[in-house]
Amino acid sequence: MTLQNCFKHSSQIVPGLLVCIAVAAAAYLFERLELAVFGVGPLEALVFAIVIGVVTRTALPSRKSWQPGISFSSKTLLEIAIVLLGVSLSFGTLWSAGVTLVVCVVAIVVISICVSFLVARMCGLSDRLAMLIACGNSICGNSAVVAVAPVIDADSDEVAAALAFTAVLGVASLLILPLIYVYAGMTARQYGALAGLTVYAVPQVLAAASPAGLVAVQTGTVIKLLRVLMLGPVIFVLGLLRTDHGDCAQAQRGLVPWFIIGFVVVVIARSMGLIPTALIPILLTISGGLTVVAMAALGLSVNMRTVASAGKRVLFAASASLLLLTTMSYYCVVLVLAK
Repeated sequence: MTLQNCFKHSSQIVPGLLVCIAVAAAAYLFERLELAVFGVGPLEALVFAIVIGVVTRTALPSRKSWQPGISFSSKTLLEIAIVLLGVSLSFGTLWSAGVTLVVCVVAIVVISICVSFLVARMCGLSDRLAMLIACGNSICGNSAVVAVAPVIDADSDEVAAALAFTAVLGVASLLILPLIYVYAGMTARQYGALAGLTVYAVPQVLAAASPAGLVAVQTGTVIKLLRVLMLGPVIFVLGLLRTDHGDCAQAQRGLVPWFIIGFVVVVIARSMGLIPTALIPILLTISGGLTVVAMAALGLSVNMRTVASAGKRVLFAASASLLLLTTMSYYCVVLVLAK
């Protein structure tokens, strides 16, 4: 009977899962077209997946048969992707940067999250959306948003709103940072550190730092990876806070969500050299693919009226958060990495 129920549940998932995969495939196609036409790809496939998912839901009538697969994709597949993301991190990264820079990164991330959260709440945003924006801006943009979302039980509308404005501001930062380098008279190492502290994704750090040369790129990459390493502790703490403020039923499900534990275990395994180097790119590709499918599912679940109603407030909160992060990072870099 149990096996029969398992097959029944699987068959219910298939229709919605196939729709999510189709949307994800279209997102990758748009990403390729973007690179072919413009030569750069500021918008990632996961952003396209959200947009295409929203358009699909808006254009086509809602189908109940899709819902089980959409729910499975947005939750279970995303959690698996987060666990696999752990192979990209290693505690050895900490030792290559030096104690001073590590302390600076930790301090900036923590202060930025706290202040950004307060600013977003003052703008009238919900606790969950405020935390998504704070973590997205302070840690690693889209990846932080999708990693934190299941920990705090954020709904699809909140995730879509956070991702939309994070993507826009991520592109804006790529355009503005080179101007700071030119007019502020920063050294290559200082500018690389600034890029690593403020830009969202590692590929974007490479793009932002490249005008200042190889030293800037290397410095920016290391510091960016240090910021990414903060994702694990942050989601761990949020998991603890969620349990502390939740009901007894939540507490009975475990102190920390399973995928957070899995994420930490994978990071430790990578740091100890237990994961073959040749396997890491494969696991990261799988993680990236699952994340895009999950974002397609979130897009297919989005209520555009809810997102639109929060538009101006989200834009102001996200912009203020990024401005705060950039300002703190600039003065930290200038003071710590003296010419």
